[in-house]
Amino acid sequence: MKPIIAVSELLSESAGARPPVLLDVRWTLGGPPGRPDYEAGHLPGAVYVDLDAELAGPPGAGGRHPLPDPEAFGAVMRRAGVSADTPVVVYDGGLGWAAARAWWLLRWAGHRDVRVLDGGLAAWTGELTEKEPAPEPGDFRPEPGALGLLDADAAADLARSGLLLDARAAERYRGDVEPIDRVGGHIPGAVSAPTTENVDGEGHFLGATVLRDRFGALGAVEGTPVGVYCGSGVSGAHEILALEIAGIPAALYAGSWSEWSADPTRPVATGPDPQ
Repeated sequence: MKPIIAVSELLSESAGARPPVLLDVRWTLGGPPGRPDYEAGHLPGAVYVDLDAELAGPPGAGGRHPLPDPEAFGAVMRRAGVSADTPVVVYDGGLGWAAARAWWLLRWAGHRDVRVLDGGLAAWTGELTEKEPAPEPGDFRPEPGALGLLDADAAADLARSGLLLDARAAERYRGDVEPIDRVGGHIPGAVSAPTTENVDGEGHFLGATVLRDRFGALGAVEGTPVGVYCGSGVSGAHEILALEIAGIPAALYAGSWSEWSADPTRPVATGPDPQ
């Protein structure tokens, strides 16, 4: 199953006999909460899910967006109407990062039928509503481990023995700027691969062949294990989604740079990509 869905496909499925559960996860890094935007207009039937409060645990030593407690995450999904056998479609404002975070969490927790709306709300051509749904509770129970997950030590090992991609902007990778975390730079051995280069100017993912060529040029060749990190495990999930489209399995370092850089004993590299 493709991990993304086009607006035309969603319109068709929503009118069918087995409509997907819709999750609205609008979120902006450092910006205001997405709920006011949701209340002003959202896809009919969509339930709002807060990334900071419900798709992440409390910030701390594990980073700015550590993984949520699986039981708490499961309760959020059940309240939204998610069951083990119901299809789920996730969307955000258009950037795709928050939607990819929800997609990754659900897939990691064992749900098999999850897709991201390609292009997000900006691509939607149907009606919007201010009415909040009251879905029947679902039965989804997380079984974590269906997707690869790295801790800091495993990420460091992968940077040496495989391919560790840094999904942040190139200037943050180089350490030219660091607007959020304690120090700028990257994990030694990691390769710069900004996830913004996986989409076109309207936020739609590039084709599978184009993405496969892109990641292949970065070192994602057969037999090489691949991992991804970003600032706090959000945009990294977007890169994992792009790799999935390309047919390349990859593990996420969820703590990412916010966890790595908070530990002064861990090494930091700066400057351009050694490739």
